[in-house]
Amino acid sequence: MSTTGLKAGAKAITGAVRKPSLSPARIALIAVIAVFLIAVLRVVTGANDLASSGALAAAIGLAVPIGMAGLGGLWSERAGVVNIGLEGMMILGTWGAGFFGWHYGPWAGLLGAMFCGMVGGAIHALATVVFGVDHIVSGVAINIIGYGTAKYLAARTFTGSPGGGPTQSPQLGKLPSLSIPGVSSGLGSLEKREIFFVSDLAAILRAMVTNLSFVTLIALAMVALTWWVLWHTTFGLRLRSCGESPVAAESLGVNVYKYKFIAVLVSGSLAGLGGGYLALVAANIYRDGQTGGRGYIGLAAMIFGNWRPGGLVGGAALFGYTDAVQLRGGGTTVHAMLLLLAVLTIGIGAWQLLRKHRVIKGVIAISAGVIVAVWYSISETVPDALTGMTPYVATLLVLAFASQRLRMPAADGLPYRKGEGH
Repeated sequence: MSTTGLKAGAKAITGAVRKPSLSPARIALIAVIAVFLIAVLRVVTGANDLASSGALAAAIGLAVPIGMAGLGGLWSERAGVVNIGLEGMMILGTWGAGFFGWHYGPWAGLLGAMFCGMVGGAIHALATVVFGVDHIVSGVAINIIGYGTAKYLAARTFTGSPGGGPTQSPQLGKLPSLSIPGVSSGLGSLEKREIFFVSDLAAILRAMVTNLSFVTLIALAMVALTWWVLWHTTFGLRLRSCGESPVAAESLGVNVYKYKFIAVLVSGSLAGLGGGYLALVAANIYRDGQTGGRGYIGLAAMIFGNWRPGGLVGGAALFGYTDAVQLRGGGTTVHAMLLLLAVLTIGIGAWQLLRKHRVIKGVIAISAGVIVAVWYSISETVPDALTGMTPYVATLLVLAFASQRLRMPAADGLPYRKGEGH
């Protein structure tokens, strides 16, 4: 079949269910509204950590590994392979960063992290694509294998090394970071003046131009590259067609096995990059249990983003931000966020009632908002036992409200054997 015919057929497969994505103007509007709401909340509650450049810089650091895990999941699932083994691939990436970074330097450590994550992806691809193992079963096995392998290798490679041991590597070299002289200090001065909205915007910009790791820039480039490759190239069109209808893609001459295998390998390398960030940027050392479940959170961020790069970044940013403010501000800052949660929940409930005519869902949302508002009014802080749950609760709430707009690739997770369409 000609290339033109293949493109037309693949577009028919992927385009029949494609929904319009947010335009850049709408994304910018959403960002401005978010900054405005945070500014209002800061003024009303006095919780200045909500919009401090320190908290926002911490949010970026917490969001990057989650975003890379989610981006890896996006590649895999767009080709029709469910990948809940992202956690195991991240774990392998942390060990790879520790081992190669210790022996050959931090940049080699970053490449080593991606390679080790890719090894986990290769095992998952071999099991699911070639041997037809259930995707969930294979993913769980990858998580177990990744944890056990990293633990074993760490004990064998780091024990007896200077500053290392069975559960951690020696101190690793630092990767370079970027600061823009003059701009950073100027934005810092503007932030300290506490001008409504302007200072909040300055804090955000300052976090983006002060001590920004080069790995963060690489991660952003990966997001942009993913968007371009998957939605603006013939390769991406063929890959996505494998996730929508592999039988139809095969009938158009697409080598479905090859594209699925490539997607899962890329998925593993990106998850490994997220693990490498934790070891080389966040801590400058490999430690056992360093990922802390971020692979699973990355999967949630991918779902939040409706299997698209832009939405995924929003999901990772949401988790990173809520995690950062609760770590820096504790119960007082989380208490301030209850007010925003109450107002948004009541607003969503009213919208469900008045615009969508969904009475039950609207009443439930409004009732939940009222309960949160009462909690805010009768308390002054949130107990420490609950503050650590903040990012998880925020993610679950957003997923619950957005669930009706989500659509996974049609053939995601379904078994496929070559020649099924004949």
